[in-house]
Amino acid sequence: MFDPVIAPSGTLLGLLQRGRGDGTLHALTAPRAEALAALNHCVLSDPRHDWQVENRSLYYARLYLDLGGSLGDIEAHLFDTTDALDTDESRTGLALAVLGHLASYGRRDALEMLRRYAACGANWAWALDELALRDDDAGLRALAAPVLARFPADPEGEAELAAVVRDSFEPRPWRLWADDPRQSVATRVRAAREAGSFDRWQQQMRPSGPRPGWSVRAVFEWAQQGIERGAALHVPAARCLTAVAGPEDRPEIVEAARSGDDGARCTALRYLADSQDPDALDLVEAAQACGSRLVVDAAVDAFERMRSVAAVERARGWAHRPDALGEAAGRVLACRGGAQDSELVLGALREAVRGEGPDAQTLWTLVDGAGRLGIAGAAPVLRHVYRETASSHLRGRAARALAATDPSFGAGFAVECLWDCEETTREVAARHAETGDARVVDQLRRLAADPAEEADVQTAVRSRIGPDASAV
Repeated sequence: MFDPVIAPSGTLLGLLQRGRGDGTLHALTAPRAEALAALNHCVLSDPRHDWQVENRSLYYARLYLDLGGSLGDIEAHLFDTTDALDTDESRTGLALAVLGHLASYGRRDALEMLRRYAACGANWAWALDELALRDDDAGLRALAAPVLARFPADPEGEAELAAVVRDSFEPRPWRLWADDPRQSVATRVRAAREAGSFDRWQQQMRPSGPRPGWSVRAVFEWAQQGIERGAALHVPAARCLTAVAGPEDRPEIVEAARSGDDGARCTALRYLADSQDPDALDLVEAAQACGSRLVVDAAVDAFERMRSVAAVERARGWAHRPDALGEAAGRVLACRGGAQDSELVLGALREAVRGEGPDAQTLWTLVDGAGRLGIAGAAPVLRHVYRETASSHLRGRAARALAATDPSFGAGFAVECLWDCEETTREVAARHAETGDARVVDQLRRLAADPAEEADVQTAVRSRIGPDASAV
């Protein structure tokens, strides 16, 4: 999947793509046709950089309800001929998840569309998972025949069916079909469930990788073989070293960290850092000049895992380095530094935004650190990250940091955060949004009454509008 094109943050489309609360607020005051066009664009062209972890479906479903939007564009997208050619889950997953939430809210057209797509669509398994949470038994039973018809009644088809049943996210339909009164359905599903269980048992009985009794050298060779196959195995290999290495093996491990091949070096660096070896920090620093990107990254990751006072002290000395180790030093101080490190963390935060923009991966830790240390001077940078990042998770972290550093947060961004796409961001808003704005009280009440809302958000809301609270 290609990275999505995100519109500027000042446009309605850009706000909705980011999942910002202001997107909903602007859509409700914009011309309805314009708002629905932007909403449909988001649902049909998933704007998330990481669609597996970022939330948008409930956010978009609520806006469909508020706008009274039809589902014609979603229907055309799902049942287009492209569906048979482009079977990637990312093409239809967001639309199906939105339909699932709309079905929960009582939209019958959404439920019927999910049923139709589960019967004939390429991403039928996703639709079936949505229905498993929301449809009644009769609706699910009606899908047994079309779903099973996807799998030929031959050994290959039965093996594929067993794998699907074994790996299904929501088991309810398969359990229901295993007890179906139609023997042609029940027999196949029961056999598939039994075969799936047997496959899982066989996998557990045939583990791959190191065995007890392996030597340090064998572990290093296994890690290098992984690199040659395109798989980085130094993390599990380092765990293996913990089991097989003794004090007498330390010289060999230190030498591997200094001059071994990439697999051995990455493994040894990880092992020595995790065991707080006195030479680990010097070896991490030396690895920065080795020229191998894999070793440099492994050394940086190993350093960031270190919890010792010595690691924090070294981070203070490395924070001004213009390389990956200098960036890592800023993150270490953000996580484990003290008040005296505030300027270094703020400098790292500013440099990351200037150099890599508001979506830089390093910002996740630096933003958290600015909030943890309560760096008031970071508020302008945090506001910029909040507005511009395309990552709803990073925006949520910026919101939490602003709550700790910016006195204007409660009357500012916290208000729009009540409509944010991420539940953790809505929870922050529920605890901090000032209730002088009538919209805040109305939205708090709506969140408290919405059965689709997360429990943590509703707990935060009740702390503001409960019988002992003063919000209303």
